[in-house]
Amino acid sequence: MREIQFREALNEAMSEEMRKDDSIILLGEEVAEYNGAYKVSKGMLDEFGPKRIIDTPISENGFAGLAVGAAMNGMRPIVEFMTWNFSLVAIDQIVNNAAKMYNMSGGQLNIPMVFRGGTGSAGQLGATHSQDFANWYANCPGLKVIEPSNPYDAKGLLKAAIRDNDPVIFMESEQMYGDKGPVPEGEYIIPIGVADVVKEGKDVTIAGFGKMMKLVKTAAEELAKEGIQAEVIDLRTVRPIDYDTIITSVKKTNRLVFVEESWPLGSIASEVTFKVQKDAFDYLDSPVIRVTGADVPMSFSVPLIEAYLPNVDKIIKAVKQVLYK
Repeated sequence: MREIQFREALNEAMSEEMRKDDSIILLGEEVAEYNGAYKVSKGMLDEFGPKRIIDTPISENGFAGLAVGAAMNGMRPIVEFMTWNFSLVAIDQIVNNAAKMYNMSGGQLNIPMVFRGGTGSAGQLGATHSQDFANWYANCPGLKVIEPSNPYDAKGLLKAAIRDNDPVIFMESEQMYGDKGPVPEGEYIIPIGVADVVKEGKDVTIAGFGKMMKLVKTAAEELAKEGIQAEVIDLRTVRPIDYDTIITSVKKTNRLVFVEESWPLGSIASEVTFKVQKDAFDYLDSPVIRVTGADVPMSFSVPLIEAYLPNVDKIIKAVKQVLYK
């Protein structure tokens, strides 16, 4: 199987769907002439033209609102935010219009659209350019929220998101655009809301999503050297959450460590922990442990960034803690 970059997988997903459906458009800052801030839309202007690959002004609220209106009128827009940190300028359009329109119209108006772009920490970008907002948007009924961890999932999930009749939040780590992975050339779709059991194990369940899965996989490999067999689960979608896969795993391993880049309060980890203690309490042999970002704004200082973010050592320490080692 060929290996392609994360950005190329996203490009293929959008291009393949646009060839099948003329109602799909892509709009955002620098998506056309510049081929995208992270070159995700490279070559798409040449193929689809300026009426479908649309450069916008630096006005997230404006072009997000325009896209919501287009979706209400039969189009299937893909909106690219250069970073999800900039989506806060457009959060009224996303939360109060895109997410709620189907309900407010009594089911008369679907909003089939995708909001996508870079998310989370990407190095020394400071406090206002480094946040993962997955838990914020997952809090809103009417939205579906996806954060893939590899090129294969990125392509299959983005195609599913484009075809979905509800607004979908699609988050891509800025640090993963150049990552390579196996992606088949044939058509495939990954269903929204289905977690992936990346690795089976019997001693502890480690779950997460997005960029954090790279750390989780490395931690599981290191733990295996010590004879600890971790079951690794990639949520892929954080609204809806595939609770069944996590709970089935916990009933087998009796322990859970959840890894997330976001702040701890109101996190996806908090929600998963609640569900596990509600539906699998009698199976737990230790309290659930979360490994999250620190409860402070991101710093520009490299040592403070390292202290802020989850890492392999923190995950291994948490696993040994739930194993009482």
